[in-house]
Amino acid sequence: MFMWIILAVGVFGIAVAIERFIFLMTRSGFRTEQFVKEVLKHLQSGDLAGGQRLCAKAGKMALAQVLKAGFDEANHGTSHIRNSIDEAMLKVIPQLEKRTNYLATIGNISTLLGLMGTIYGLILSFAAVGKPGIDAAEKSTLLASGISAAMNTTFLGLLIAIPAIALFAFFRSKTQTIIDEIDEHALRFTNAIVEKMYKTQKYHISASELKEGIGLHVTANRIKVFTDNQLIKEIEI
Repeated sequence: MFMWIILAVGVFGIAVAIERFIFLMTRSGFRTEQFVKEVLKHLQSGDLAGGQRLCAKAGKMALAQVLKAGFDEANHGTSHIRNSIDEAMLKVIPQLEKRTNYLATIGNISTLLGLMGTIYGLILSFAAVGKPGIDAAEKSTLLASGISAAMNTTFLGLLIAIPAIALFAFFRSKTQTIIDEIDEHALRFTNAIVEKMYKTQKYHISASELKEGIGLHVTANRIKVFTDNQLIKEIEI
């Protein structure tokens, strides 16, 4: 009975491992550094549409999804850019970590089920030995059979637990690598796009609007231009 339960847990673990492997491989992408260089190249040349297409072409790559969110808000000011990138990261990172912890749980459960099966087999063995009216040869057979069942249960439990824990460590490391890349390149991209937007945005005020006294009111994301205490221009940055 315990071996069937362990097998069921093992099948579930295999399904989780296959799903996580496929998911993380599609989200990690290839040649990440080259991809970021191409994105920044589009950004520096002012080709925002090209950068968006490049990110869209990358498909399910996690980093591309985050950078595309920044491109989508590129013309809406610094705060919108940063917020959109942060929001995309909050959406992508939990998906990367999802279900990976199941493998650690499966490893622990398999070990404990194997131990429980071992104890149950030993209980049956010693109970058979202690029964009256059974000759020595039959007792030896029952004892050997019980111990064999107990050891087989332990072996199967460890056979499931060890690969599950190893895969958990592998997927955890892979996930952390992807998250570190997202953190690094998203910050790099954010600084570059904010700097680019500051450099390229130009605002014009006609000479007829200017008078002798000009005042500026600057906030985190807005500049207001006054002349003679009258607002003539409001610029979002």
